[in-house]
This record gives sequence, C-alpha cells and structure tokens, in this order.
Amino acid sequence: MNLPNIISELVKAQNEFNSSSYANCFTENAEVSDEGKTHNGKAEIENWIDKANKEYKATMKPLNYNENENILSAEASGNFPGSPIVLKYHFQFSDGYIQSLTITV
Repeated sequence: MNLPNIISELVKAQNEFNSSSYANCFTENAEVSDEGKTHNGKAEIENWIDKANKEYKATMKPLNYNENENILSAEASGNFPGSPIVLKYHFQFSDGYIQSLTITV
C-alpha cells in the first residue's frame, strides 16, 4: 500500500506511543475529531493522543488507503472494548502536514 509520507509517520508514531511525533504530523492550527470531541491545535492534539495512548495503548495496522478521498482504513487494537476494530481516518492536508483528521467507525 502506498501511503503519503505524513500518514506513514503518523502510523509509526502511534505504534510507538510517541505523542510528540504524532502531534508533529499536524499543522499548528490542525483539528482532530474523535469520539464526538474536537481537539484544536498541535498542543491540544498532543495532550489528547498522550492521554489516549496511556489509557488504550492502541496500535494501528493500515488495511486500505483511498487516495481520491484521503481515507485510511486501519485496524486499531488496544485496551478498549471491541478491540480490534476497523476505523476510518479521514484526512485533509496542507503543505505536507495534516490539517484535519476525523476518525470514524
């Protein structure tokens, strides 16, 4: 599967539970929507993923990437009910970084 570099970096950071590297995949004013909550800006995104990493220890296994719609389907496994589950990561990019990410089932 041919993933954009920034998505490969995001997956690597997630699987290493590296919250700082994860947040560095985003623009300064990026937005992440997950579980009905929106997180704005790199600092808030880093705090959100750090808390999620500690609580869920979730890893990502990419399954499919739709280049036309910028949607990654990935199996998420971790310490949460229903694990593993396939999630869809809807990306918008700006200057090689992630501007927006919405995570859905």
